[in-house]
Amino acid sequence: MNIVTLLGSPRSRGISAAIAARFTDTAAGLGAQTRTFELNRLAYRGCQGCYACKKTLDHCVLTDDLAQVLDAVRGADVVVLASPVYYGDVTAQLKGFIDRTFSYLKPDYLSNPQPSRLSPKKLVFVLTQGHPDEGMFADIFPRYEGFLTWLGFVDARLIRACGFGPSTVDKVPEQYLREAEQAAREIVGQGKG
Repeated sequence: MNIVTLLGSPRSRGISAAIAARFTDTAAGLGAQTRTFELNRLAYRGCQGCYACKKTLDHCVLTDDLAQVLDAVRGADVVVLASPVYYGDVTAQLKGFIDRTFSYLKPDYLSNPQPSRLSPKKLVFVLTQGHPDEGMFADIFPRYEGFLTWLGFVDARLIRACGFGPSTVDKVPEQYLREAEQAAREIVGQGKG
Protein backbone atom coordinates (compact mmCIF):
# COMPACT_ATOMS: atom_id res chain seq x y z
CA MET A 1 0.00 0.00 0.00
CA ASN A 2 1.32 3.40 -1.02
CA ILE A 3 0.43 6.36 1.24
CA VAL A 4 1.14 10.01 0.39
CA THR A 5 0.74 12.68 3.06
CA LEU A 6 0.48 16.39 2.34
CA LEU A 7 1.12 18.74 5.25
CA GLY A 8 -0.61 22.06 4.71
CA SER A 9 0.61 23.84 7.83
CA PRO A 10 3.43 26.38 7.63
CA ARG A 11 4.52 25.03 11.03
CA SER A 12 6.58 21.84 10.69
CA ARG A 13 5.88 20.77 14.26
CA GLY A 14 2.24 21.74 14.49
CA ILE A 15 -0.73 19.73 15.70
CA SER A 16 -1.98 18.70 12.24
CA ALA A 17 1.52 17.55 11.27
CA ALA A 18 1.84 15.51 14.49
CA ILE A 19 -1.49 13.76 13.94
CA ALA A 20 -0.62 13.02 10.31
CA ALA A 21 2.81 11.73 11.38
CA ARG A 22 1.22 9.30 13.84
CA PHE A 23 -1.00 7.96 11.05
CA THR A 24 1.95 7.67 8.65
CA ASP A 25 4.30 6.10 11.21
CA THR A 26 1.69 3.54 12.21
CA ALA A 27 0.97 2.69 8.56
CA ALA A 28 4.69 2.32 7.81
CA GLY A 29 5.02 0.00 10.79
CA LEU A 30 2.31 -2.15 9.23
CA GLY A 31 4.21 -2.39 5.95
CA ALA A 32 2.86 0.55 3.95
CA GLN A 33 5.17 2.62 1.77
CA THR A 34 4.88 6.26 2.87
CA ARG A 35 5.95 9.61 1.53
CA THR A 36 5.31 13.01 3.11
CA PHE A 37 5.41 16.43 1.48
CA GLU A 38 5.59 19.58 3.55
CA LEU A 39 3.86 21.96 1.14
CA ASN A 40 5.20 25.11 2.81
CA ARG A 41 8.75 24.10 1.84
CA LEU A 42 7.87 23.82 -1.87
CA ALA A 43 7.79 26.56 -4.49
CA TYR A 44 4.64 26.37 -6.60
CA ARG A 45 1.88 28.41 -8.14
CA GLY A 46 -1.84 27.92 -8.03
CA CYS A 47 -3.91 26.72 -10.97
CA GLN A 48 -3.50 29.12 -13.88
CA GLY A 49 -6.87 28.31 -15.46
CA CYS A 50 -5.09 27.66 -18.77
CA TYR A 51 -6.99 24.42 -19.51
CA ALA A 52 -3.86 22.80 -20.98
CA CYS A 53 -4.75 19.73 -18.88
CA LYS A 54 -8.03 19.52 -20.80
CA LYS A 55 -6.84 20.48 -24.29
CA THR A 56 -3.39 18.96 -24.92
CA LEU A 57 -2.16 17.23 -21.75
CA ASP A 58 -3.44 14.70 -19.23
CA HIS A 59 -1.58 16.44 -16.38
CA CYS A 60 -0.86 19.96 -15.14
CA VAL A 61 1.32 21.98 -17.51
CA LEU A 62 3.20 23.71 -14.67
CA THR A 63 6.64 22.26 -13.89
CA ASP A 64 7.19 23.63 -10.40
CA ASP A 65 7.72 21.73 -7.13
CA LEU A 66 4.07 20.67 -6.98
CA ALA A 67 4.46 18.52 -10.12
CA GLN A 68 6.17 15.79 -8.07
CA VAL A 69 3.39 15.95 -5.48
CA LEU A 70 0.67 15.61 -8.13
CA ASP A 71 2.53 12.61 -9.59
CA ALA A 72 2.93 11.00 -6.16
CA VAL A 73 -0.77 11.44 -5.36
CA ARG A 74 -1.67 9.95 -8.75
CA GLY A 75 0.20 6.76 -7.78
CA ALA A 76 -1.02 6.58 -4.17
CA ASP A 77 -3.56 4.19 -2.68
CA VAL A 78 -4.20 6.48 0.31
CA VAL A 79 -3.83 10.25 0.55
CA VAL A 80 -3.62 12.13 3.84
CA LEU A 81 -4.42 15.85 3.71
CA ALA A 82 -3.53 17.67 6.95
CA SER A 83 -4.18 21.32 7.73
CA PRO A 84 -4.94 23.69 10.55
CA VAL A 85 -7.95 25.94 10.02
CA TYR A 86 -6.88 29.42 8.91
CA TYR A 87 -9.62 32.02 8.54
CA GLY A 88 -12.35 29.41 8.31
CA ASP A 89 -10.71 27.16 5.72
CA VAL A 90 -7.69 24.98 5.02
CA THR A 91 -4.39 26.82 4.65
CA ALA A 92 -3.41 28.52 1.41
CA GLN A 93 -0.68 25.90 1.01
CA LEU A 94 -3.19 23.03 0.93
CA LYS A 95 -5.75 25.01 -1.07
CA GLY A 96 -3.09 25.62 -3.75
CA PHE A 97 -2.64 21.85 -4.09
CA ILE A 98 -6.40 21.27 -4.17
CA ASP A 99 -6.82 23.83 -6.94
CA ARG A 100 -4.13 22.12 -8.99
CA THR A 101 -6.02 18.80 -8.75
CA PHE A 102 -8.19 20.25 -11.51
CA SER A 103 -5.65 18.52 -13.77
CA TYR A 104 -6.96 15.14 -12.54
CA LEU A 105 -10.30 15.75 -14.22
CA LYS A 106 -10.98 14.52 -17.76
CA PRO A 107 -11.75 17.06 -20.51
CA ASP A 108 -15.47 16.14 -20.41
CA TYR A 109 -15.62 16.19 -16.60
CA LEU A 110 -18.85 18.20 -16.53
CA SER A 111 -20.84 15.50 -18.34
CA ASN A 112 -18.79 12.35 -17.72
CA PRO A 113 -20.24 10.04 -15.01
CA GLN A 114 -16.63 9.10 -14.18
CA PRO A 115 -14.91 12.49 -14.44
CA SER A 116 -11.59 11.60 -12.79
CA ARG A 117 -8.36 10.41 -14.37
CA LEU A 118 -7.34 8.96 -10.98
CA SER A 119 -7.81 5.42 -9.79
CA PRO A 120 -9.90 5.36 -6.58
CA LYS A 121 -7.97 6.40 -3.46
CA LYS A 122 -8.79 6.38 0.21
CA LEU A 123 -8.71 9.79 1.90
CA VAL A 124 -7.79 10.80 5.44
CA PHE A 125 -8.46 14.47 6.19
CA VAL A 126 -6.81 15.89 9.32
CA LEU A 127 -8.15 19.25 10.48
CA THR A 128 -7.12 21.14 13.59
CA GLN A 129 -8.52 24.39 14.88
CA GLY A 130 -7.88 26.76 17.73
CA HIS A 131 -11.54 27.44 18.39
CA PRO A 132 -12.97 24.88 20.86
CA ASP A 133 -16.52 25.00 19.43
CA GLU A 134 -16.89 21.98 17.12
CA GLY A 135 -19.77 23.75 15.39
CA MET A 136 -17.38 26.38 14.12
CA PHE A 137 -15.83 25.49 10.76
CA ALA A 138 -17.74 22.19 10.63
CA ASP A 139 -18.51 22.95 6.98
CA ILE A 140 -14.90 22.55 5.81
CA PHE A 141 -14.70 18.77 5.61
CA PRO A 142 -18.12 18.19 3.96
CA ARG A 143 -17.32 20.82 1.33
CA TYR A 144 -13.98 19.27 0.41
CA GLU A 145 -15.19 15.70 0.81
CA GLY A 146 -17.84 16.24 -1.86
CA PHE A 147 -15.35 17.74 -4.27
CA LEU A 148 -12.62 15.18 -3.59
CA THR A 149 -15.12 12.33 -4.00
CA TRP A 150 -15.79 13.71 -7.47
CA LEU A 151 -12.02 13.40 -8.12
CA GLY A 152 -12.01 9.72 -7.13
CA PHE A 153 -11.19 9.84 -3.42
CA VAL A 154 -13.30 7.27 -1.57
CA ASP A 155 -13.82 6.08 1.98
CA ALA A 156 -13.00 9.54 3.30
CA ARG A 157 -12.51 9.89 7.02
CA LEU A 158 -11.99 12.94 9.16
CA ILE A 159 -9.70 13.30 12.15
CA ARG A 160 -10.61 16.64 13.70
CA ALA A 161 -9.06 18.27 16.74
CA CYS A 162 -10.59 21.44 18.19
CA GLY A 163 -9.44 23.87 20.84
CA PHE A 164 -5.78 24.50 20.07
CA GLY A 165 -3.93 27.76 19.94
CA PRO A 166 -0.34 28.07 18.78
CA SER A 167 1.20 24.87 20.05
CA THR A 168 3.86 22.24 19.51
CA VAL A 169 3.63 18.50 18.96
CA ASP A 170 4.38 17.69 22.59
CA LYS A 171 0.97 19.14 23.53
CA VAL A 172 -1.24 17.01 21.24
CA PRO A 173 -3.87 15.21 23.32
CA GLU A 174 -3.36 11.47 23.12
CA GLN A 175 -6.95 10.86 21.97
CA TYR A 176 -6.20 12.37 18.54
CA LEU A 177 -2.97 10.42 18.17
CA ARG A 178 -4.83 7.21 19.05
CA GLU A 179 -7.51 8.08 16.50
CA ALA A 180 -4.79 8.45 13.84
CA GLU A 181 -3.24 5.10 14.83
CA GLN A 182 -6.61 3.37 14.68
CA ALA A 183 -7.36 4.84 11.25
CA ALA A 184 -4.01 3.59 9.95
CA ARG A 185 -4.62 0.10 11.32
CA GLU A 186 -8.06 -0.05 9.74
CA ILE A 187 -6.95 1.29 6.36
CA VAL A 188 -3.71 -0.68 6.02
CA GLY A 189 -5.41 -3.79 7.41
CA GLN A 190 -8.06 -3.55 4.65
CA GLY A 191 -5.28 -3.69 2.07
CA LYS A 192 -3.90 -6.97 3.41
CA GLY A 193 -6.40 -9.48 2.32
